[in-house]
Amino acid sequence: MESRSSIAAEASNFARNYLIENMPKKYVYHDIEHTENVVGSCKELGSKYYISDRDMELLETAAWFHDLGYVEGPEGHEQRGAEKVADFMGERGCPEEDIKVVQGCIMATKMPQSPKTILEQIICDSDLNHLGKDSYWERCVKVRQELMIAKNTIMQEDAWLDFEIKFLEAHSYHTDIARSSWGKTKQQHIKQLNKLRKKLFPTTEELLNRKKKKKKGVIRPSGKGIEIKQMNLGRGVETMYRATYRTHVNLSAMADNKANIMLSINAIIISIVVSTLVPQLQSQPELILPTLLLLLTCMLAIVYATLSTKPKVTEGKFSREDIEMKRSNLLFFGNFYNMDLDDFHWGVMEMIKDEDFLYSSMTRDLYWLGKVLAQKYRLLSICYNIFMYGLIGSVIAFGVVYTFIV
Repeated sequence: MESRSSIAAEASNFARNYLIENMPKKYVYHDIEHTENVVGSCKELGSKYYISDRDMELLETAAWFHDLGYVEGPEGHEQRGAEKVADFMGERGCPEEDIKVVQGCIMATKMPQSPKTILEQIICDSDLNHLGKDSYWERCVKVRQELMIAKNTIMQEDAWLDFEIKFLEAHSYHTDIARSSWGKTKQQHIKQLNKLRKKLFPTTEELLNRKKKKKKGVIRPSGKGIEIKQMNLGRGVETMYRATYRTHVNLSAMADNKANIMLSINAIIISIVVSTLVPQLQSQPELILPTLLLLLTCMLAIVYATLSTKPKVTEGKFSREDIEMKRSNLLFFGNFYNMDLDDFHWGVMEMIKDEDFLYSSMTRDLYWLGKVLAQKYRLLSICYNIFMYGLIGSVIAFGVVYTFIV
């Protein structure tokens, strides 16, 4: 029978290799980093509760297996993880009672969580430990990115903020140590989300209150437009911006990679068709139509793949008046490459001194990055549709020719 002192170590090796080799790249949140984080939190909480070595081994094993079922998709992944760990532990001669404990821990992580034992409570709290840590903002962006890529679920900013606020307010940690360690930071995240929600999407009542404050001088006119009293947004929002920028860059790189794949595949097909089929057209004219259909499919796919990677050239210059009126965005090279160094330096210094101008520039930059990404993925979608349906049509055409004519 497998020694209890080594089952967690074997589970670690098995889960790492399994996740690295099989987990689809689209699951950017449920990755090996998330699993390692859950295991670490289980060890942290378990040590504070002084649970036995046996229970710690079982808890770690459950943590390593709790998301392995995600390889086949999110629906029912807990059940698949429980089945995998039963096979894993059964092959190593583990007692049935130990297998049931580990399976219970994995199934307890299913939303809504309903843990019954202290081990189940620990793994449930560990699974969502980021809600009460500084890593919340980065993991939050990854959750949204995964929804968009894996499930094609795109939520507007206001809907996403409402979803996050509702989720955090409804959630509560199950263990006293988790509540005392992470509860305060989680409440801070809720406050920051509410502040951001009110600032970006104010209700009618909040807009009226702002007008009243404006009369009292909180928002006051000046010679350079309107100066808004600064809000201390904190590190959380800065992390959110940083993580969002990283997400946009990753999505752009993915789009370019998909375009390169299509360019390479279609170029290879064209070269093969030109060298193999075209010389035979004179002797086999019945192949002309399917050959032209295949070549047309490849050429159109290449055109749309190229358009998706084509850079957009902008004027590359802002005036000092634009900067003073906060209409400029100096964070993207396409907006300043034609400016003089002195004007650019002055504009950046003005932006750095004004927090509202800085955050506004970052938000505007993210907006236009999103517009560019939308255009890229729209063209890529057309490219892939042309390639898929055109290839199917070409194969059918060749099949008809060889079946009924040749």
